[in-house]
Amino acid sequence: MAAAFLAAFFFALNATCASHSVRAVGSMRANLSRLVVAALLLGLFAHTLGHGFASASLWWFMLSGVIGMGLGDLGVYAALPLLGSRLTVLMTQCLAAPIAALGEWLWLGTRLTSAQILWGVVILVGVAVALMPSKRYPPKVHIKPIGFLFGLVAAAGQGFGALVSRKGVTVAATAGESVQNATFGLNAAYHRILAGLVFTIAWFLVLRSLRRLSSPRPPANADETRRSLFWIVANGLAGPVIGVSCYQWALATTPSGLVLPIAATTPLIAIPIAYWLEGDRPTKRSVFGGVIAVAGCIALTLAR
Repeated sequence: MAAAFLAAFFFALNATCASHSVRAVGSMRANLSRLVVAALLLGLFAHTLGHGFASASLWWFMLSGVIGMGLGDLGVYAALPLLGSRLTVLMTQCLAAPIAALGEWLWLGTRLTSAQILWGVVILVGVAVALMPSKRYPPKVHIKPIGFLFGLVAAAGQGFGALVSRKGVTVAATAGESVQNATFGLNAAYHRILAGLVFTIAWFLVLRSLRRLSSPRPPANADETRRSLFWIVANGLAGPVIGVSCYQWALATTPSGLVLPIAATTPLIAIPIAYWLEGDRPTKRSVFGGVIAVAGCIALTLAR
């Protein structure tokens, strides 16, 4: 469970890094550059201190990367301009957990206790309270119905990506590999990131060929170039390297139906980080929802 909390924290930190990176080079290039940074760093570890591609679960984790970091991320980026950030995050985080839990029960036979299900739901309710748009805080875009389809794709990508990762863990454990350690999580993250990178490059090239990709604004000076590079590297480190590694470590030891509700608190953890780094003051409702979600997380760690 500690690995799941670490994953949520670094994913939240990554949100601030990603926003700076997107402003510097655009959303598509920011996403691509973070995967390149992560693939290089994780690959260096995997092929020196880790086991590289020598794992019985290699193709399962690569499939998980295509589903979660490929199709799932495309769903997120497609939904954002149609639903706004609040509804997109709400759909992705609150639907991914039940999708993964139901899939793992039907496919792998993993059953959660009634208490675990209850507190997982409480966490998601807290996230919903904090993020749900209202008349006072409406979406910042004109909502289009097709956006909900993309939001569902994003949620399914994250949920099924986690489910396939759990299958990969089962295959590796059956083959006699040690799965309950950080090294396994780092290697699994490398396999997922690499597959996600290949998928994203292919999509990037499709957009380039269709001329649907705008040219980024060139940096004004050397200082701006250095700042852009800093946020690109930070974006790759916080999310795909550390965050995904902790996420895979969590999935190696804990059912996805428990990991994903904790991961769903990412946007809530991002609130104090954004306030600290960017001066973005949280609303009373977001604080209230955060309290509910944190209480649910504490209870979930104690539930049996």
